[in-house]
Parts: sequence; C-alpha cells; structure tokens
Amino acid sequence: MPSFGPVGPLELIIVLAIALLILGPRRLPELGSAVGKTIREFRKAASDVQEQASLETPPSQSSGSQSTTSSDSAPSDRSDRPA
Repeated sequence: MPSFGPVGPLELIIVLAIALLILGPRRLPELGSAVGKTIREFRKAASDVQEQASLETPPSQSSGSQSTTSSDSAPSDRSDRPA
C-alpha cells in the first residue's frame, strides 16, 4: 500500500472507517467519485495553466530589438499592450 506522507496505512483505514460510519455505505461511493472528479479537474487546470505560461513567454532576443524600434517610432504603442 502506498504511503501518503505522514499518514500511514493504519491511519488511512481508521479515517475511511469513520467516514463509512458517518456517511453510510450509500453515500461513500458518491463522495469518492466527487473527490476523484475534483482532483482530475484540478490537475487538468494546473496543466492548462502551465501550458499557457510556456506559450506566453516571449523569446528574449526578439523582445530587446522590438523595444528599441517601438520606442523610436511610437511610444504610445506600449500603453495599448495588454498586461
């Protein structure tokens, strides 16, 4: 059985037994399914954010040449760029 940080297998069994007593056998599978869907959505959102961050980083060489040409021709162009 895999270890979950400081929570060992015995503690995990105790927590599941208490959840079974409190929620009952009918609600426990529903709760497990909801937790699984939540974790899946969180992982998908986290990977989407990482993907967007990697796509939005501009190359360092082209940004230096663009800043000198745009400041010479039209300084108001920088204020129109989204943050």
